[in-house]
Amino acid sequence: MPFPPEQVPLFLAVIDTGSFSAAARKLGRVPSAISMAMGQLEAELGLQLFDRRGREPVPTAAAQALEPQARLLAQQLQQLNQQALALHEGLEKRLTLAIAPELLATTWAEHLRPVIAQYPALVVEVLVAPQDDALELLHAGRAQLALVFERPNIDDREGFQEQGSETLVAVMSPRHPLWQQLQAQQGTHIDMAQLAAARQILVASRDPALTDKRFVFSHHLWRADSHGAARALIAAGLCWGWLPQSFVEPHIHSGELVQIPFANISNGTRLFVDWVWSKERPLGLAATLFVQQLQPSAQGKYKPN
Repeated sequence: MPFPPEQVPLFLAVIDTGSFSAAARKLGRVPSAISMAMGQLEAELGLQLFDRRGREPVPTAAAQALEPQARLLAQQLQQLNQQALALHEGLEKRLTLAIAPELLATTWAEHLRPVIAQYPALVVEVLVAPQDDALELLHAGRAQLALVFERPNIDDREGFQEQGSETLVAVMSPRHPLWQQLQAQQGTHIDMAQLAAARQILVASRDPALTDKRFVFSHHLWRADSHGAARALIAAGLCWGWLPQSFVEPHIHSGELVQIPFANISNGTRLFVDWVWSKERPLGLAATLFVQQLQPSAQGKYKPN
């Protein structure tokens, strides 16, 4: 016969308290009901679970063998009940995060830790998409939160919370003709007119109509939807481009890439990084908790719009 799930709390209570009467007090039952329930369980299983020869019941070897799985089942049942209650109170069936590929190297995953501690059964989905596409997923309702660079203009449909900042730097390969020309002439800088005439790779949306003009310097533009693809094209000496400093630093140290020495401006643009949500849709419990813990000064009191 199978072990009835409803008997698991009673079985464990007797083991934990050491007596039928103490288990009854813990569960708000009468001792005779606990004793009868354990007797019925033993009969159904065809096993002696407690030795009743002494003053208090003593778990038998069979009970000790069943105890670990019973505790696991009790924990799973507790999580199931918590999940059902949380869903009833507004927990998302799935928390979907849309992340710009340049920001995958940031500490975004650490911010999930308190959320999963609170809702251990929550399903999390991560979608990696160029910034404009990530925001499209957000506004279409496909994602609840998007991790993106600061936008040129404020969108009234969006709420946001800053996570930190990232610096974009312009890089090229030592094999690039401009770099080889600079070395041959023993020069120290590359001017913007030279870069404007050289092929640039832009990490951008899959929709050509969506382009952040802030980092378009060249008249000859290639596009990629990930920084990994852009880095490969740059490393091949085919183009130059802007990439996150934390991502390219190892490749600069290895000599695969070089940071372009601009003639008239410093190479490096610091941008803030934000978690963005849509004000047009209420956030569920998990997304709300995620946003709350991004702002330590709020101490759990911050309510996203």
